[in-house]
Amino acid sequence: MDPVVARMVLVQVAGALVHRRGKQVHRRWWVHPILRTRNQRGEYHALVQELRLDALLFHQYFRMPPDYIDELLGKVGPLITVADTRFRSAIGPAERLVSCHWRFHHTIGFSYRVGTSSVCRIVREVASAIWTALVEEMSVPKRADWSTMAEQFEWRWNFPNCIPSIGAIDGKHVVIQAPGNSGSLYYNYKGTFSLILLAIVDADYLFRVVDVGGYGRTSDSGSLRNSAFGEALRDGTLDLPPARVISGAEQRGPLPHVFVGDEAFPLMTHLLRPFPGQHHTQEKRVFNYRLSRARLVVECAFRILASRWRMYRRVIGTSPEVAEVCVRATCVLHNFLERKKLQGRRRGVEQNIEPSTDPEALRDAPRMGSNNATRLTIQMREAYCAFFNEEGAVPWQPRA
Repeated sequence: MDPVVARMVLVQVAGALVHRRGKQVHRRWWVHPILRTRNQRGEYHALVQELRLDALLFHQYFRMPPDYIDELLGKVGPLITVADTRFRSAIGPAERLVSCHWRFHHTIGFSYRVGTSSVCRIVREVASAIWTALVEEMSVPKRADWSTMAEQFEWRWNFPNCIPSIGAIDGKHVVIQAPGNSGSLYYNYKGTFSLILLAIVDADYLFRVVDVGGYGRTSDSGSLRNSAFGEALRDGTLDLPPARVISGAEQRGPLPHVFVGDEAFPLMTHLLRPFPGQHHTQEKRVFNYRLSRARLVVECAFRILASRWRMYRRVIGTSPEVAEVCVRATCVLHNFLERKKLQGRRRGVEQNIEPSTDPEALRDAPRMGSNNATRLTIQMREAYCAFFNEEGAVPWQPRA
């Protein structure tokens, strides 16, 4: 008998009885015969290698060109490489990476001829490694970074016109499988179970700050209040640029740098929200229009995220901890790809990402509770409103 086969038989006999959940279960194989043919028939060793010959098909399959995958492997590979054992060969870093990457789209165990437990372990380990390797794509902004973001908003989105605006903020539900013994913690207003993804997005659709893991029952304002970013915003430790006087509107005094959010968020010194309700004066309608126009960046960023990573279009069937790791990984991968566009290396196939029209993908988080504002913040919003209707007006806003 072949020595390798003999060794496998001995291992199978020695491990025939294993303990699973307190019961003795007979284990038929150490490695299922179907999974042993992974190197010959697995999707990575067959289809993926053929797809490399056609950049368009490769991009449709992986949502990125081959050279981006290779660059990503160079960053993540050392973190996910495992050693062979005496009994079986380890799954290589390239195969582990594409397996995890494809898990963001579909269930891949049978396609890659990898066992369910291996897939779960690979996804968790590789997603964590992606976050570790690419976390610099989402480094904590400093004062100079905030100023640069403000200039981009001013130039690209006319919000505000010569007024420093530092980003848009929003929260979305990521639908997950109901966790065991969790009660109603993850149960949201849509009748599903979810995690909250709270994100700050700049003018180039890049995620600058993300907070993942809030319970589905929590509102946007509650998620912001409980997050590290929300605490820093309240404590004044974000290192934001100081308020400044707007050229041409000196009579309004210094106006602070602000984030822009929807009605679910509270009105704060550095956080603007629209005037609530539906019946407004023309001036308030113009302000709401200008604020909503600036907020489009965060809505577009979430739509791009859901279009690129199809795991957001269905229930994520993992534990909340693994789902959180996967969400973080897709956010830094989003930044990795968007920066490639900004660097001028965008390929024509990048335009083929189909838009997400699934209403289940990344639902809005609700408004819950009161968002009472101080008199000072109300006066600040009125100053912005007056500026948009006078010195900072744009020609098309009367049609809003």
